[in-house]
Amino acid sequence: MKPHILPALRLTLLTLVVFAGLYTLLVWGAAQLLPTRGLGERIEHAKGYYYANIGQVFDEDRYFWSRPSAVVYNAAGSGGSNKGTNNPDYLAAVQARIDTFLAHNPGVSRDQIPADLVTASGSGLDPHISPEAAYIQVARVARVRGLDAGAVETLVRANTEGPWLGMFGKPRVNVLKLNLALDKL
Repeated sequence: MKPHILPALRLTLLTLVVFAGLYTLLVWGAAQLLPTRGLGERIEHAKGYYYANIGQVFDEDRYFWSRPSAVVYNAAGSGGSNKGTNNPDYLAAVQARIDTFLAHNPGVSRDQIPADLVTASGSGLDPHISPEAAYIQVARVARVRGLDAGAVETLVRANTEGPWLGMFGKPRVNVLKLNLALDKL
């Protein structure tokens, strides 16, 4: 047993130095090369500031609605609901979101609603919706604000981000940036 203790202690010390020290420094150093220096994208606003990489609550008819959050957009408690797709509570929550969306968006049918408007993301903090989820809300936002629907569609197009490096992921719309641009119209 004695010949195994010293190698085990050395391996423990080595992994502690590599994974708790060197790896942490490597990730921190890589983050310093980013434009935001690893701090997230901060957007200044008249009421203070927002972080563009964390979902915000938008549920007024005059704004584009965010993706639902299982953690009420609390960054300290990031996570999903962990309920399966056949769970009665989950199905009831999704049905309530569908009913609410249909009540606020006349002329839209149930099968037209994109899934990302009625289901939460895995983190509960997703700041993006699909372009389809934004376009389906254009009529409501334009009507409530008294704007031309074409101008609101143009705003959605201008705020649609393509896949990262042109090939990773799907097109998406940052809801916070879109709503702040909408307020400037």
